Amino acid sequence: MTETTTGAFRDPNDTPPLAQAVPLGLQHVLAMFASNVTPSIIVAGAAGLAFGGPEQVYLIQMAMLFAGIATLFQTVGVGPVGARLPIMQGTSFAFVGVLAGIAATQGLGVALTACIIGGAIHFVLGAFISKLRWLFPPLVTGLVILAIGLYLIPVAIKYAAGGAASFQMEAESFGSLKHWSVALTVVIVALVLKFFTKGTISNAAILIGLVAGYVLAFLLGMVSFGAVGKASWITGITPLPYGFEFSLGAVIAVTLVCIVSAIETVGDTEATTKAGAGRGASDREIAGATYADGLGTAIAGVFGGLPNTSFSQNVGIVGMTGIMSRHVVTIGALVLILCGLIPKIGAVIASMPLPVLGGGVIVMFGMVAAAGLNVLSEVRMNRRNMVIIAVSLAAGLGLNLVPTAVQYLPGVVKTLATSAVAPTALVAIVLNLALPEEI
Repeated sequence: MTETTTGAFRDPNDTPPLAQAVPLGLQHVLAMFASNVTPSIIVAGAAGLAFGGPEQVYLIQMAMLFAGIATLFQTVGVGPVGARLPIMQGTSFAFVGVLAGIAATQGLGVALTACIIGGAIHFVLGAFISKLRWLFPPLVTGLVILAIGLYLIPVAIKYAAGGAASFQMEAESFGSLKHWSVALTVVIVALVLKFFTKGTISNAAILIGLVAGYVLAFLLGMVSFGAVGKASWITGITPLPYGFEFSLGAVIAVTLVCIVSAIETVGDTEATTKAGAGRGASDREIAGATYADGLGTAIAGVFGGLPNTSFSQNVGIVGMTGIMSRHVVTIGALVLILCGLIPKIGAVIASMPLPVLGGGVIVMFGMVAAAGLNVLSEVRMNRRNMVIIAVSLAAGLGLNLVPTAVQYLPGVVKTLATSAVAPTALVAIVLNLALPEEI
């Protein structure tokens, strides 16, 4: 189901026949599946959880479960919550850098508590999101997205090379040909399928690349299915699995990213209505989408899930198929919820060797940086804007790379200063407001 359907199912309330709706719903899941589970694997690793262990499996389950639940908030809606549009929600890469840093230094309890509070604040933003958009022009949002991508790329290279001893990999094998052959298989297969095929296969290129790398890793003896055999077929969910631990610095850092995520969701909502129905998004749709973002993030945090946001790649599917039906994406949400309730699926994903994941995230994280550059392409590159870009990136990435440069700052301020995203956003916003426009 990939052909553009002119004039058919252009209203969000239209319902395609089930034989057409189910494949389309699965297509939405395939396009976002790999990107949805990857952040949980990375944050779990940063927190020191056993690679492939039950705790990591649980976080992966929650990523799938609450991506589905957050998507239902968008497509079905509850009161003012939800855009009632075909918007697919998933675990956000934007939070990975901040949450990995918090989890590594203060623990998952602090990180997830920050997600709960940040999600609640994100929810409140829905009431006046339109009034805040002026603070986040393309210059600021593009810089933040670019900083996220640049921060994450070294993580991708580390994974592709085999990780490190902290991930239960042999340190002496780091960078070996075996690891790189697996990672490059993922990259090559994904690129070939993305650009030399069409439709569902092209949309699921990264997922298929991961499967190809996984198969090669299995043939090379890098895969253990011990955890899969021990995992149950069905399980419940645990409220506050790591407790409730408040840290002001962590909350501020996560909240700043929540604001950026809210602005991204506004853009995705506009893009969805333009791609599927040829119109702009209404104020109610934008507010509803923001409410759903925040509510999904807060509830996910309660049960061990990471923050959710709208997935831009699924906007492309709406534009490609021309089918605007929200019920199609609802089917995809139900598939994700089902996967999230089956621990064996999470265990299979958790058994993926780091080089396989590394090959996938080389592409994914690179695309995050490229998305930032794409947003910045809308900005006129005069002296003023180039200075803002230079100083913001230097502050954000520089302090993250050399955290000892601010080792004497108080804990809260140090957490913010070394998070990459927060200083980049803050410096960009302040300079954009303070520096005069050039004619």
